[in-house]
Amino acid sequence: MTAAIRQYLVITGNYWAFTLTDGALRMLVVLHFHQLGYSPLEIALLFIFYEFFGVVTNLVGGYLGARMGLNRTMNIGLFLQIVALGMLAVPAAMLTVPWVMAAQALSGIAKDLNKMSAKSGIKLLVPDEQQGTLYKWVAILTGSKNTLKGVGFFLGGVLLMAAGFTGAVIIMAVALTVVWLVSLFLLKQELGKSKAKPKFSEILSKSRAINVLSAARMFLFGARDVWFVVALPVYLHTVFGWDFWKVGGFMATWIIGYGFIQTIAPRITGNMKGKQPAVLWAAGLALIPAAIAIGLTAGWPPQIVIVGGLLLFGVLFAVNSSLHSYLIVSYARGDGVSLDVGFYYMSNAAGRLLGTILSGWVYQAWGLEVCLWISSGLVAMAALLSVLLPERRPVTA
Repeated sequence: MTAAIRQYLVITGNYWAFTLTDGALRMLVVLHFHQLGYSPLEIALLFIFYEFFGVVTNLVGGYLGARMGLNRTMNIGLFLQIVALGMLAVPAAMLTVPWVMAAQALSGIAKDLNKMSAKSGIKLLVPDEQQGTLYKWVAILTGSKNTLKGVGFFLGGVLLMAAGFTGAVIIMAVALTVVWLVSLFLLKQELGKSKAKPKFSEILSKSRAINVLSAARMFLFGARDVWFVVALPVYLHTVFGWDFWKVGGFMATWIIGYGFIQTIAPRITGNMKGKQPAVLWAAGLALIPAAIAIGLTAGWPPQIVIVGGLLLFGVLFAVNSSLHSYLIVSYARGDGVSLDVGFYYMSNAAGRLLGTILSGWVYQAWGLEVCLWISSGLVAMAALLSVLLPERRPVTA
C-alpha cells in the first residue's frame, strides 16, 4: 500500500466518522425541536449559524489550510464537533434557542473545516496528469460521505427514540473523541501546507473558472435544501403521519442511494468533455422538482409523487454534485489548493444557507409545492451558469 493510499484512507476515515455525527445531529435537532412544538421556520432558524459560519469557515479555512497544513485543519474540525456535541449534552432547560444556535455554529465551522481539508488533500495525492484517477477518487470520497450521512440520518432517528436527545449526543461525542485521538497520530504532518506563504487577500478566487463553478454550486445546493432540510421531514411527519424513525429511515435511504450514485458517477457520465455534462445534467435536474409540484397540485397520490420524484431527483442531483466536486479539484491550483477549494465550498455553504432559510419560511407560508418551484428555478440558474465554464481536456473514467 503506497503512502498516498494510506493517507487517502486516513482522510476518508476521518470524513466518514465526522459525517455520521453530522447527519445524526441534523436529524436529532429537526425531530427533537419539532417534537417540542417549534414551527418549521423556528427550526430553520436553529441552523442559520450552522450554515452562515460554514460560509465564513470555507473562506478563511482555505487560507488556514495553506498556512497551517490540512492535517491541522482537519483535526481542529473533529475537535470542534466534539465540543459542539458536548454543548448539547446539557439539561433540557439550558437548550434555549441561542444556546442551540451557538452549538450549531461550532458544528458548521467543524464540518466545513473537515470537508475542505478532505477534498483539498486528495488533490495533493494524485498527479495532475491522472485526471481520470482524480475524478474516481473524488467521486468515491464524496459518494461514500453522503452514504454515511444517510446512515447518520437513520442513526439520529434511532438514537432519539432509544437514548433520548441528551444520551444521543453523549454517545456521538465519545465515539468521535476516539477518532480524533487516532487521527492525531496517523495523519501526515504538513499535508497541503503552501510553499509560499499566501496573503490573506488571496482567499478570494481570481480564477474565472472557479468563480463560475462556485456560483453554479451555490444555486445547486440552494435548490436541494429549499425543500429537503426542513420542509420535507416536517411534511412526512405531519401530512403522511410517519413516526420519527420512519422519517429518519426514509431520509437515510435517500442519502445512502444518493451517495452510491455519486461513487459511480464516472461510469454514468463516461468521458467528460468540458462543460457539456455539467450543463446537460443540471438542465435535466431542473425538470424534476417542477414535475413533483405539478403532480401534487393536480391531486395525484402524494406518497407516490413525493417518494418517486425524490428518488429520481436524488439520482440526477448525485451526478451533478459529483461532477462539480471533480471540476473544482481539477480546476484548483496545486500549490495552495485549499484556497480555491475553500472559496468554492464557501459558495456551497452560502447555497445551503439560502436553502435552509427558504425551506422553513416558504414551507410555513405557502407549502411544499412552492418550495419545489423555487428549487426548479435555482437548478435552472445553475445550468445557465455552467454554460460559462471553460472547456477541460477529455477524461476517461
